Amino acid sequence: MTEKVVIIGSGPAGLTAAVYNARADLDPLMIEGMERGGQLMLTTDVENYPGFPDGIMGPELMESFRKQAERFGTRIMTSDVTRVDFSARPFSIWVDEDLYEAESVIISTGASARWLGLESESKLRGHGVSACATCDGFFFRDKEIAVVGGGDSAAEEALFLTKFASKIYVIHRRDELRASKIMANRVLEHEKIEMVWNTVVDEVLGDGVVTGLKLRDVQTGDVSELPVEGMFLAIGHTPNTKVFEGQIDLDEKGYIVLPGENTMTSVPGVFAAGDVTDHVYRQAVTAAGMGCQAALDAERWLDEQEG
Repeated sequence: MTEKVVIIGSGPAGLTAAVYNARADLDPLMIEGMERGGQLMLTTDVENYPGFPDGIMGPELMESFRKQAERFGTRIMTSDVTRVDFSARPFSIWVDEDLYEAESVIISTGASARWLGLESESKLRGHGVSACATCDGFFFRDKEIAVVGGGDSAAEEALFLTKFASKIYVIHRRDELRASKIMANRVLEHEKIEMVWNTVVDEVLGDGVVTGLKLRDVQTGDVSELPVEGMFLAIGHTPNTKVFEGQIDLDEKGYIVLPGENTMTSVPGVFAAGDVTDHVYRQAVTAAGMGCQAALDAERWLDEQEG
């Protein structure tokens, strides 16, 4: 059987697309991935998603998205797509050896924040360790925190966090920022920000919550401890697009390119939404909005093919 629409990925973008496509009687099949629900599954409190004045836990919000998509008839598979062929319609999508064919595809596989890879960091993720200042900065009002990184992302996160934190240490493994000159100057001149040069984080300290960082000077090897109550990673994101390489146009960082004014990729009939194509906003609400757009674009495109 050829599916009318297959949605690959299950964050806010994919599940919103599923709600819209299901309500349009397109009977969508979602291949949600083994890490279902996207980055919000790693977020404890979400206070900036409209409609939840008291906030909501990230996993709880995604479970509500999922139930709504299923209520309208979305079929959900908890598997990873292992290969695709978009060279001809119907499009071919493999989950291991199982082949699925689709008249249209919506890609919403998201992007993954880059982490340091420390066991202590993983243990305290969501309990003082974060990769999203706009999501979690509010919880660090009047606290001393650290931002790890040296590019524009790190500069933007640090400057944003000055609205809340009493002091911000920017920890960078080099002796100068890689950020653009204007952003670097803002960071260097800000009274709340202190640079920690030529330094890496070896361990996140704390039992249940972050209490400090164990730092190492990359030039001298000296080890020190920095008491902070939060650590924000700003060392970039990696779009989850490896399986689509060679099938659709990607930019130099691996994000899906949308050449027109809607969510269609370089292949007609294949659409993309959310963090897999958006490296600017990276918010649940913008991803959901793009998921709605992709669903409507796919629905209209399918109508045009039949007409």
